[in-house]
Amino acid sequence: MDGNDVNTAGKCPVMHGSNTETGTGVMDWWPKSLNLDILHQHDTKTDPLGREFNYAESVETLDYDALKKDMHALFTDSQEWWPADWGHYGGLMIRLAWHAAGSYRLADGRGGAGTGNQRFAPLNSWPDNASLDKARRLLWPLKKKYGHKISWADLIIFAGNEAYESLGLKTFGFGFGRQDIWHPETDTYWGAEKEWLAPSDERYEDVDAPATMENPLAAVQMGLIYVNPEGVNGVPDPMKTAAQVRETFLRMAMNDEETVALTAGGHTVGKCHGNGDASKLGPEPEAADVAQQGLGWFNPEMGGKASNAITGGPEGAWTTNPLEFDMGYFDMLFGHEWELTQSPAGAKQWKPVNIAEADMPVDATDPTQRRMPMMSDADMAMKVDPIYNAICQKFMADPAYFKDTFARAWFKLTHRDMGPKARYIGPWVPSEDLIWQDPVPAGATDWDVAAVKAKIAASGLGGADLIATAWDSARTYRGSDMRGGANGARIRLAPQKDWEGNEPARLAKVLAVLEPIAAQAGASLADVIVLAGNVGLEQAIKAAGFDIAVPFTPGRGDATDEMTDADSFDALEPLADGFRNWLKKDYIVSPEEMMLDRAQLMGLTAPEMTVLVGGMRVLGTNHGSSDHGVFTDRKGQLTTDFFVNLTDMDNSWHPVSDGSYEIRDRKTGAVKWTASRIDLVFGSNAILRAYAEVYAQDDSAEKFVRDFVAAWNKVMMADRFDLAA
Repeated sequence: MDGNDVNTAGKCPVMHGSNTETGTGVMDWWPKSLNLDILHQHDTKTDPLGREFNYAESVETLDYDALKKDMHALFTDSQEWWPADWGHYGGLMIRLAWHAAGSYRLADGRGGAGTGNQRFAPLNSWPDNASLDKARRLLWPLKKKYGHKISWADLIIFAGNEAYESLGLKTFGFGFGRQDIWHPETDTYWGAEKEWLAPSDERYEDVDAPATMENPLAAVQMGLIYVNPEGVNGVPDPMKTAAQVRETFLRMAMNDEETVALTAGGHTVGKCHGNGDASKLGPEPEAADVAQQGLGWFNPEMGGKASNAITGGPEGAWTTNPLEFDMGYFDMLFGHEWELTQSPAGAKQWKPVNIAEADMPVDATDPTQRRMPMMSDADMAMKVDPIYNAICQKFMADPAYFKDTFARAWFKLTHRDMGPKARYIGPWVPSEDLIWQDPVPAGATDWDVAAVKAKIAASGLGGADLIATAWDSARTYRGSDMRGGANGARIRLAPQKDWEGNEPARLAKVLAVLEPIAAQAGASLADVIVLAGNVGLEQAIKAAGFDIAVPFTPGRGDATDEMTDADSFDALEPLADGFRNWLKKDYIVSPEEMMLDRAQLMGLTAPEMTVLVGGMRVLGTNHGSSDHGVFTDRKGQLTTDFFVNLTDMDNSWHPVSDGSYEIRDRKTGAVKWTASRIDLVFGSNAILRAYAEVYAQDDSAEKFVRDFVAAWNKVMMADRFDLAA
């Protein structure tokens, strides 16, 4: 060993990174740095099936009837390592599907069952998902058998759907088509709490006013799917719980009738598991030892008996016959008076004051024993809240209506984040169009595109107005739940036509010109809006010295007010649009973070976001015709000027009092341009600057135009699910 050698004895031979507890990542050193990871989620490099794999085509080859038969056989094939309640896994599989779908929230469309995200952290280790790892492992033989022909996302929901059928419910139908992701959605915001089940006060301005819950959250506490079954912050009070139930289900796009139906139908079958000391449970999957092989919540005293299972909460079934979908929930809830008690695990729950032994459910393991039924605080809310009580009375008077309402609500719960019906696959897709599916009629394709382009070009409308209108129509798309987008031309309907971000007066002026053009051509307005944006873009490309066509595919349809759930579309209103340099008001979250969130919902990569922002600036499409970020003397031409001038060291950047910035000539001090934070982040953030420098190079003018056109077309085509139908 010479004098330059370093003694490494005893040191770890592996370089630690931010993916281990011993490592330190960029965000640990510089927590205020802009984190672009949200745009890098679901990169193709993480997908083991490869770019060529098409799940929609693969699932169409599935033997649906064989899967159905195997699933029903699995329900009663009780395993010693995790025995089934009453010899049937129906209740467990319903809970699995319910908790996968139930994480959906309307505000940003995130959560839900559409991606199989329950397999990964944090959802796989949420306290409310205790023991659902066992349900997924029970399904593994079917996943192994059918392989690529069915995704985990589809299999999980199918298991719950078939479980209901096996227990006597006539379901509304089922659609396959959910495609798996392959790593955690670590950038989904589930709340700011640093501990599981922290008091719900942390996510409310006023916990007694549930509407003050922080957006986009829907669950009342970190680690819960809905509400705390023991009451608000674990304190039983059914009226207070009712208010939280109402707000939580509203944020999942469910009305009061659907809420009651789902509560009653969900608790008509199965049971809760709290028959023991919850402190003895092993750690959750993400914290468990490698020998557990992805399983968590080890039950040390289960002893091979289903009745001994612990998930750490209430204990017992809700009905006399928990393997039958019947009216037993209502019979039990309204047939008795109730008093507070505790489960063996220490959870607060309600028990009937007097109940005949024959009305008690039998033990989950020993059918010769009867056990006390239970109700959670949320169940009691159905009885004490006047509105919920009235709906219960309606259901009790008409059991057929209840079962149909539940079947429809269950279908909505499990399919809400799949988007339009065009994405549904398989023999059990219902023929009925439902308003929450945002139906859009098929549009014509046999009209003269060239003639319409000529009329748009001669209309007198400016290119910036044409481009901005097409952008505003398409930017509502969000890949989280496949809602929004240009198809349907809902930008002309309430509530979108009145959104501040759409500049209602300017929008009305543009639509007044485009509507008669569409009508005369026999084209949909949705198609003509997009085509008009393309016309404006092609004019800007030609002015920049290039002859590059913008792709266009007709066939969009025009939705009507009757096809539009206006209330649910309120959630799609943009509060900011970094691409048009607009912010409705100042928020706690920075404008650049809001831009990343919007870009991720639209399915854009970081390079695509960069090229679109730079192009939209020089095209002059800023909201309200603002000059912020328009770093060019050639506005209206699709040039690289935004990037060239942003990276030019002859310029300097200076904040001014209104929160904007001035770009000054470094030598003379003269103000050349103004900017927002969103503009300057493309020069200040190391990753975004690397992209910006690509387009600032002298040899990138044509590349920039082609990249912009490709990204633009991606946005315009994001919701064209009809093309795959």
